[in-house]
Amino acid sequence: MLQLLKAQNFHYHPFKSYSCLERSMEAYLPYVLPLVLLPVSLYVISCIRRKDSTKLTNAPPGSKGWPMLGENMEFALLGPQKFVKDRMDKYSPEVFQTSLLGEKMAIFCGAQGNKFLFMNENKLLTSWWPQSMKKALLFPEFVESNLKEVSALKRSFHHDILKPEALKQYIPVMDALAREHLDHDWTPNSVVKVVPLSKKYTFELACRLFLSVVEPDHIQRLSDPFTLVTNGMFSVPIDLPGTAYNRAIKGGKMVREELMKIIKERRKEMTENKETEGRDLLSKMLLVTDEEGQLLSEMEISNNIIGLLVASFETTSSAVTAVMNYLAELPHIYKEVLKEQMDIAKSKGPDELLTWQDIEKMKYSWNVARESLRLTPPAQGAFRETTTEFTYAGFTIPKGWKTFWTVHSSHKNPKYFPEPEKFDPSRFEGSGPAPYTFVPFGGGPRMCPGKEYARLEVLVFMHNVVRRFRLQKAIPNEKIVFHASPTPVHGLPVHLHPHEK
Repeated sequence: MLQLLKAQNFHYHPFKSYSCLERSMEAYLPYVLPLVLLPVSLYVISCIRRKDSTKLTNAPPGSKGWPMLGENMEFALLGPQKFVKDRMDKYSPEVFQTSLLGEKMAIFCGAQGNKFLFMNENKLLTSWWPQSMKKALLFPEFVESNLKEVSALKRSFHHDILKPEALKQYIPVMDALAREHLDHDWTPNSVVKVVPLSKKYTFELACRLFLSVVEPDHIQRLSDPFTLVTNGMFSVPIDLPGTAYNRAIKGGKMVREELMKIIKERRKEMTENKETEGRDLLSKMLLVTDEEGQLLSEMEISNNIIGLLVASFETTSSAVTAVMNYLAELPHIYKEVLKEQMDIAKSKGPDELLTWQDIEKMKYSWNVARESLRLTPPAQGAFRETTTEFTYAGFTIPKGWKTFWTVHSSHKNPKYFPEPEKFDPSRFEGSGPAPYTFVPFGGGPRMCPGKEYARLEVLVFMHNVVRRFRLQKAIPNEKIVFHASPTPVHGLPVHLHPHEK
């Protein structure tokens, strides 16, 4: 209104009155606008719903929620586990439809849903990233592409550098950094918050192993904006100041700029020194060629490094946090882990670092870690996009819909895990759980290539913590909230009780 008055050469002063006409227009405008817009909005909504109902006569049951907003609000308020369980009970235990992140989505449930999606990867489905992840993580030039440069390495290179044979050399580095981390951040304190410290440790380790970045200031220039990215990468894609999505985009830009500096400097250094062997993951990426025999560009390498940092930073730190939570909560479980880890420690010299052989002896500790991942999985599932229309459980899933397989619908299912809320590491003895029921790392062709890396990192950290401390939760019934991964709302503060030497 003020702009309109100025355009008509009216002069406004805050202490002068409008004319009667002006005051009337200002007073009635808030009431008139909804009356004009409401019929239009209702017409558009009815057209959309009529179009959907005529096209999808056999779609999975469910609700699309509010126009534009979908069921994002319900998902955020209930949390992934309750959101999925409520709709399984109400609509279908196999598959239901919803609208999340601005997309029509079919949520697949249970071991059969996991199996169907895993087995039909690259047949009926392809990878899909939410807009919030693409805009925050990737260079804008690649946002609308088919993400070929992100997936090209995963099929071969990622599996090569993250398979057990290649990871053996990482174990002493993990152990040395864990010792430094505990000396500096844990031992001087009687109470610590596990969440921020586990993120600090996992990110420092990733920077050291992947990029050979060890200076604390340099690591912080990457970690501060990276936190913004992970906090907003599953947010509703509304790019307004103050939103998590807006902060994630800004954080992603800072991360990419810092990575590009590192990559360009390393490429120059390797060219000048004529290096032909990579000393870390970045150097190996600078030497590898894609499927057409071409060296990867700096932007392609940056996108792949970011993908690995996301996995190592958010999901691995969440796994470490979950393990520490149960060790602090369950003394009888802690006691058995301590016994196993002390047996390993006694077989080594005081300054001797862990080896692959030591990791292989941590059978019970790994069962404890797996049970922690069953009850508190870092990821809630994964997205895909349908490339063709298909039928599942008697329902039609149209081409172009997004799909999501769910972790809790099998992890907490009493059919697969009796007394599902009980912490019981013996579930993983012998042959372990039935196929497709335990899926913290996914499955099929796109099973997380960092699964073994996460196993080593969690076990090395467990070894170092339990050798030094008995843990006790400061807040016994601390609430868990969901961001990119499940997070104790107060950061999981624990009392540290050092062992007598």
